[in-house]
Amino acid sequence: MNQNDMCRPKHKTSIGGQALIEGLMMIGPENAAIAIRKPDGEIIIEKRPTPKKSVFSKIPIARGAVGLFKQMVLGFKALMYSAEFVDLEDDTGEEDKENQKPSKIDKFLEKVFGDKLQDVLIYFSVILSLFFSVGLFMLLPNFLSELVLTKLFEFEKGSKVLFYNIFEGFIRVFLFFLYLYFASKLKDIKRVWQYHGSEHKTIHCYENGEELTVENIKKYPTAHPRCGTSFLFTVMIVSILVFSATGRHDNILINLLMRIVFLPLVAGISYEITRFAGRSESKIVGIVNAPGLLFQKFTTSEPDEEQIEVAIEAMKNVLVEDREADKW
Repeated sequence: MNQNDMCRPKHKTSIGGQALIEGLMMIGPENAAIAIRKPDGEIIIEKRPTPKKSVFSKIPIARGAVGLFKQMVLGFKALMYSAEFVDLEDDTGEEDKENQKPSKIDKFLEKVFGDKLQDVLIYFSVILSLFFSVGLFMLLPNFLSELVLTKLFEFEKGSKVLFYNIFEGFIRVFLFFLYLYFASKLKDIKRVWQYHGSEHKTIHCYENGEELTVENIKKYPTAHPRCGTSFLFTVMIVSILVFSATGRHDNILINLLMRIVFLPLVAGISYEITRFAGRSESKIVGIVNAPGLLFQKFTTSEPDEEQIEVAIEAMKNVLVEDREADKW
């Protein structure tokens, strides 16, 4: 069996996941399962219900934007949970840790939010992450394209809108590439990329109807067409078309504001494209998926057997008896 045959699944599943610190999370039709390898080698499993479907779940485009935010919240909660098991190397003794008193800020936040403090911090982290992503991959490319084309090449503002947005898109893809490249050089991130690879390989194995064993999973590729990396690349391409349609204004602040306002629309359209592409086996769709699969070379790595074992445990804990329930 060659790699192309392996990528033609018998059963396309909606089950997806997210790599964590020394583990990963799989999200199934009924629940999400977090599997973490503790420092002593034990694999622990935490099962949580998946977010309830809202009224937007059946509305095209809207469901993509809303679902993305919900998944980010679920992902941050899982990431914080996995961080609790990291064997931090510091010089602080157990007794000193117990004697550490909460700061005035901690006391104030606990007083204001009470038991809801952790949830508040998670939502704040998600919003902060969104602002960072929008700033780095949406606003900065717009500012740089405006600066380069109008100042260096003396283009008239408002002219050649499509060219402006293509150039802006090129900067956006370049920044995304740099971000992935430098992140992949970090030692801790490399471990996360390996767990990301184990997630994809395990899903490939399940989709091809094979038993979830380490040996079966090892032969599958680490790239998967329904990966979040591919989705992000689709977002970048769709943004070129959407922002070209909305025009480009003389006031750069209006351009920046429009990129924030229309971001949910970009995310929603990108979700629908990813949803369609995930169901199709056409050669055209294969070409569309190719750049996203290429970028996954920076976000996935070959896992070791222990990491695959963690992925297997996570997958087994989200499967349901009716295979049609998790059909893509």
